Amino acid sequence: MIAPSILSADFARLAEEAAAVAGSDWLHVDVMDAHFVPNLTLGLPVVQSLLKATDIPLDCHLMIDNPGRWAPPYAEAGAHNVTFHAEATDDPIAVARDIRAAGAKAGLSVKPGTPIEPYLEILKEFDTLLVMSVEPGFGGQSFMAEVLSKARAVRKLVDSGELTLLVEIDGGINTDTVEAAAEAGVDCFVAGSAVYGASDPAEAVRALRAQAASASPHLTLAH
Repeated sequence: MIAPSILSADFARLAEEAAAVAGSDWLHVDVMDAHFVPNLTLGLPVVQSLLKATDIPLDCHLMIDNPGRWAPPYAEAGAHNVTFHAEATDDPIAVARDIRAAGAKAGLSVKPGTPIEPYLEILKEFDTLLVMSVEPGFGGQSFMAEVLSKARAVRKLVDSGELTLLVEIDGGINTDTVEAAAEAGVDCFVAGSAVYGASDPAEAVRALRAQAASASPHLTLAH
């Protein structure tokens, strides 16, 4: 699965930028509040408008404080997957259950420096684990390969049947890094500048998807 990140798109032309990646599995939307991360992007009104402009499922990544208050409305609006940060709440299970009750899949994200082990027990409450391979807050950063150990650890639990979970990665994903992430067990790849910086974004999505599938022991391309 490839999820182009609109953080790298032209914010003045979001409907057209969504159309430019037709055929993508998800459209990744970075919501930042200038508190949890030192950047401010967009919020619920823009997501509501984007939902009317595209039929690609929206993957909302909330880099915000107080997700217990702010996450469920994204699910209620119609987002397909709503991910919040483990570091932003003391009760991730309650937030996940509220997101699911509001109609979306629930995702948990961890920063590069956050160990995954304390959260393995609660991942059964989630549909998605988003491994950050850059520090959250800004696009265009370099990929941090050391985080792939987290993907491998969770992949083992998924493959053994202990978890039913999608492993997603976000940060520095491009033609140079997608294969290593796929080999580590990632299912869904968030790509920003690698897609929106290409002359043909939709073709860039197809190429990344094929490259990931060819390198992965568990992914196959649908025919």
